[in-house]
Amino acid sequence: MNFFTLHYWFNMRPNNFLPIANKSIIGFLAFLVILFFIFSLLKLRKNNIYVKIWQKLYNFCLTNFFIGIILLFFCYELVPFLSSRFWFLIWGAGMIFWLYTIYKILKEIPKLKEKRAKEQEYKKYIP
Repeated sequence: MNFFTLHYWFNMRPNNFLPIANKSIIGFLAFLVILFFIFSLLKLRKNNIYVKIWQKLYNFCLTNFFIGIILLFFCYELVPFLSSRFWFLIWGAGMIFWLYTIYKILKEIPKLKEKRAKEQEYKKYIP
C-alpha cells in the first residue's frame, strides 16, 4: 500500500530499496546492456533500411543505462534529493516518450520501402 502514496514518491529522504526492487533495476540495466550490444551490431549494416531505427535504439539503450546507473547510485548512497523516487517516474516517462518517437519513425518504413522500390524501377531505365 505504501507504493501508491504520494509520500512514497515525493519523499526527499527515502529509505533504501527493498532487495527485490534493487535486483529488478539491476536486471533491467543488464537487459539494456545486452540490447545495446545487439543494436551496435545491427547498426553496422550500411545498406539496410532499418539502420536509422537501430541507431536510435542503440542511443536509447546507452543513455538509459547510464541514467539508471546514476539513479541507482544515488539511491544506494541515500543522497537526500537525488535519491527521491519521482526521478524513476521521470526516467520511465522519458523512456516511454523516446520509444514512442522511435515507433513513429518505424511506421514510416513502408513508405521508405515503396520509395526505394520506385527509385530502383526508375534507375533500371537509366544507362
